[in-house]
Amino acid sequence: MTSGEPIDHPAIRIVIAEDQALVRRGATILLSMEPDMEVVGQARNGVEAVELAQLLHPDVVLMDLHMPLKGGVAATREITRNLPNTQILVLTTLNDDETVFEAVRAGAQAYLLKDADEDELLETIRALRRGESRLTPQIARKVMDQFRRLAPGLQAEPGRECVSNVTVEETSSAQRSALGTESLSDKEEKILQLISESMTNRQIANTLSLAEGTVKNYVSRIMEKLHANTRTELALMSKMQARPE
Repeated sequence: MTSGEPIDHPAIRIVIAEDQALVRRGATILLSMEPDMEVVGQARNGVEAVELAQLLHPDVVLMDLHMPLKGGVAATREITRNLPNTQILVLTTLNDDETVFEAVRAGAQAYLLKDADEDELLETIRALRRGESRLTPQIARKVMDQFRRLAPGLQAEPGRECVSNVTVEETSSAQRSALGTESLSDKEEKILQLISESMTNRQIANTLSLAEGTVKNYVSRIMEKLHANTRTELALMSKMQARPE
């Protein structure tokens, strides 16, 4: 059993959505051993995942993507649209660029492959409880590459963060132009940077001496301007603007 975090708050309530019974039961046993976690439901397909989420309002849903009746991406989209306080952690064998991108666009806050070790899974669940988003470097790169492809004609050269002498910062600007996005104010740019550092709204509010509700309004406006669906997308967009060291 891992030490986990001090138990000074309710256990993290988790629904496991997985069509393979052996994997589903194994995950249930693992998570149930943690004193700060509680598996409150198990879904065998995407339809059951949505139904259980709506019934139980879990903190986290472990979501497989390849499931019958309703796929994991569609289930993720429906859950995040109706239950903004429920976080989706994709746990799957699928790591092709398009699938990863669609899952993040649908609202997944974290994405792990099934070969991840136990400690990584547990820490990712706890990070979601803290309001953080988690993508491994490999998965983040796939999503960033898909974002870049949204800007026609901009392709990254292997091993470099520029395209025909265009920096990532300029690439991101061109991408925004192609998507019809609006420019951010200085305050919005600062908040976007803090989001990329995995800060929660409360932490951002404390850092910038703002009310938490004000920060929430800023984040909503930034999402509108950048056509982003989740904080994960915002964090990735911010990273795309950073020049390589």
